[in-house]
Amino acid sequence: MTVPQSDRLAAVAPPGGAPAHGAAGAAPAGGSGAFDGVLTVLDVGGTTLRTGSYDPVTASVTRVRRVPVEGMARHPRDPVAVLQQRVVDQIVHEAGRHTPRTAPRAVGVAFAGPISAGGLVLAAPTVWGRRGDPLPLAELLTERIGVPVVVVNDLTAAAWRYAATETEPFCLITVSSGIGNKVFRGGDVLLDADGHGGELGHWVCDPSPGAPLCDCGGRGHLGAIASGRGVLAAVRRAADADPSGFARSGLAARCGGRVSGIDNPAIAAAVREEDAFTTRVLRGTLTHLAQAVAAVFTSIGVCRYVVMGGFALAIGERYRELLVGELVRLGCFGLDAAAVDAMVSLGRPDDDHGLIGVGRLLADRLSRAGAR
Repeated sequence: MTVPQSDRLAAVAPPGGAPAHGAAGAAPAGGSGAFDGVLTVLDVGGTTLRTGSYDPVTASVTRVRRVPVEGMARHPRDPVAVLQQRVVDQIVHEAGRHTPRTAPRAVGVAFAGPISAGGLVLAAPTVWGRRGDPLPLAELLTERIGVPVVVVNDLTAAAWRYAATETEPFCLITVSSGIGNKVFRGGDVLLDADGHGGELGHWVCDPSPGAPLCDCGGRGHLGAIASGRGVLAAVRRAADADPSGFARSGLAARCGGRVSGIDNPAIAAAVREEDAFTTRVLRGTLTHLAQAVAAVFTSIGVCRYVVMGGFALAIGERYRELLVGELVRLGCFGLDAAAVDAMVSLGRPDDDHGLIGVGRLLADRLSRAGAR
């Protein structure tokens, strides 16, 4: 099966070079083209920018630094063009701060948004909101940092981490400030050359006029309902609508009885403790996510789903159980409850997916460039 390699950029390997690795996705361990130098990697999400050093030999990251992204979460009144410039400036600053004395060999950036084959950011709803003009991020960063820069979608990057251990086609789903997914089959991501695909967070699951507003400006999108931000908004609405139920909940005890005090850490803790009020609201949002997963399964037959992202992993196993419960209730055609339970797993309990993944990808590019 051949699919477009829209996130497999050629910032390091020139056009006409060898294609990327298959399912394993790891850089070669030896040979004339092997690259074993430490690389600078960044992961730009909706709320946090992470910078680290990736070691291809150990497939690990060190010296990880986390800072808030200079996007709409910090500057909600700024127009898209200003936010784009802020984010570009911040990436350049953090890359320089990470290696202040010598320029890195190359830089890898995992970015929260659809990316074209040319390194063009087509949209970034969780970073700068409404679409705005496409941003040639790879080109801008290469010019300003002065070394080759590879820019890929954050979930595509994460797949390079999980593809090293997953032996069958899988769908990677992230539930954090937004929702995204990528389907991988035979080592390739199912996207077109313009980066379309893997954006379940923008599936319209509630077409009503008063549906929750997505960061992109649309209404009723899955990400507006079932992401960390969506669940937070839903819990606050429920607390306002049922003040007595909220007052009796374990969540209220964590928030001093104030709706304004509700936040995602409190929600995650309440669900882990099986607080009935909070769990009921979360389950209502998971119905939509389960519908999306069931649609992927019934349409293309992918039987492995790895769920990651800060919000889902903060809740942990209880999140997986509730999602599986909704999948079983709705039904996955041809599968019994045990099979549905077996097909959903949680990602690793850290936030290094993008850093490790883009490090693997970047090391692969460098090793192939060196082999020619």
